[in-house]
Amino acid sequence: MSDIEPVPAATVVLVRQSPEVAELEVLLLQRNSRLVFHGGHWVFPGGRIDQKDFKNSGSELEYPAALKAAVRETKEEAGIEIDESQLIHTAHWTTPPKLPRRFCTWFFICPLFESVSVSVDNDEILDHRWISPSNAIADAEAEEWVLPRPTLTTLSDIVSHKNLDDLVAAVTVGNIRVFPKDSQYYRPAEMGCPE
Repeated sequence: MSDIEPVPAATVVLVRQSPEVAELEVLLLQRNSRLVFHGGHWVFPGGRIDQKDFKNSGSELEYPAALKAAVRETKEEAGIEIDESQLIHTAHWTTPPKLPRRFCTWFFICPLFESVSVSVDNDEILDHRWISPSNAIADAEAEEWVLPRPTLTTLSDIVSHKNLDDLVAAVTVGNIRVFPKDSQYYRPAEMGCPE
């Protein structure tokens, strides 16, 4: 069986300062268990980059389309309106070969300095939780819920930051996590992403 070409996608890590404690919280969404890819898992908002995302970006490059997809998917899955200017590119994950579904996904951090309300569609997405990265990791380790590897790794990257300013300063330095490290699908210069 030959390897399936990964589908370009975008994911948004919405991060807010907890209203109750001095800790950051991320938004996780529960996917419907009927879905083939990560059914029942808790994930960040995101999805495939559509042709209309390329059209709306006015470019054939993948990175501008990923920004459009990130904004669109956040609205569709969580009911939250964000702007491309809020997005900070932090990672790029490509599903390993030999799997039946593969994605090459642009990950963006979106710091939220104002409160937002979440509204899920009760179809693709069934539930949502604002949770600290440390609690999310602990719940996953206790097998209370399933977090895909990119989600768990991203939470581990955020866990040491205590406030949004600290997180934003850390993620804007441009240390992009690429998995696998030599991924042929991560081409920042070609795709219009600042290196």
